[in-house]
Amino acid sequence: MAPMGIRLSPLGVAVFCLLGLGVIYHLYAGVLSNHLAAFRQGRKVDLRDLLALSVEAAVQGGREVKRVREENALEERSKGKTKEGANEFLTLGDLRSHRKMFYLIKNTYPELKVNSEEHDNEVGEAGVWNRDIPADILKKIEGGKEVPAESITIWIDPLDATQEYTENLLQYVTTMVCVAVDGKPVIGVVHKPFTGYTAWALVGQGWNVRPRSSYGVSPPKVIVSRSHAGKVKSYIQEAFGNNTTIIPAGGAGYKVLSLLEPLPGETESIDQADVYIHVTYIKKWDICAGAALLAALGGQMTTLQGEDIDYSGSEGNKGGLMATVGVDHKALLERLPNWEPEKH
Repeated sequence: MAPMGIRLSPLGVAVFCLLGLGVIYHLYAGVLSNHLAAFRQGRKVDLRDLLALSVEAAVQGGREVKRVREENALEERSKGKTKEGANEFLTLGDLRSHRKMFYLIKNTYPELKVNSEEHDNEVGEAGVWNRDIPADILKKIEGGKEVPAESITIWIDPLDATQEYTENLLQYVTTMVCVAVDGKPVIGVVHKPFTGYTAWALVGQGWNVRPRSSYGVSPPKVIVSRSHAGKVKSYIQEAFGNNTTIIPAGGAGYKVLSLLEPLPGETESIDQADVYIHVTYIKKWDICAGAALLAALGGQMTTLQGEDIDYSGSEGNKGGLMATVGVDHKALLERLPNWEPEKH
């Protein structure tokens, strides 16, 4: 009597194969993911390279900002209202700059966390950094200072002072990149697209900016946001007196630059302030680059309560801010009245 055979239908074979693949995937997926995680955790990034990339990203974004404005093709629309009640604008300049800056960094270092003010659904740029390092960075910054990739958070503002951009107040417009390591700002780049001025700093190593030779504190000249200069006026006068000069200006990047000595060759005049104060909620991509510039020069940017701002995690800073360089930051903080968010 002939032995009986087992017959499997094509469907049964397919099911059996799929089950086998599932078992193999289950066994190896964890191993592969762990290897990938280990690779990412083991990857280190040279801070000089990251500074040069940040400068290139800010400059490339700035070219887009300038081109859109010169072509008068802003396509502006409102993203909603700020907490002060002002329109928050979005333009084609914001979006094109975002694409250049975000994807240049992300394509070069895909493992790094990059936070941008803007988001869009367009296909990303294909560009990758060519690894050219500007001569002034090579001269002032030594290579070889590496940090783990997982400790890095990058904040980019593709177009700071969008409202002023739409009003053709171009002196306030900047593009900015900041690199934070373990929540502390260590690289700051503030680029002015319409003059070509680029301020940069790597904390503890080198910078191309410097403080002014002197500052006033009795009373100081205080620079504040144009969008709520009236609301902050009483707060500042209570702190420093009714004769305090208050300078309304656009753009957080511009306000930090107003605390510094302009770079040689800068053709555009800039306000000169002694203190920068902001009393309402502000996003970290607005302030991180400026905080790094000031930290490199021995200055400070803190909340109005004197707390350090953590540049990891959430995108917002709720504690207001005061920024200074070349003065006694703590002494000025002690002159500030109690800060109540609901009143400002």
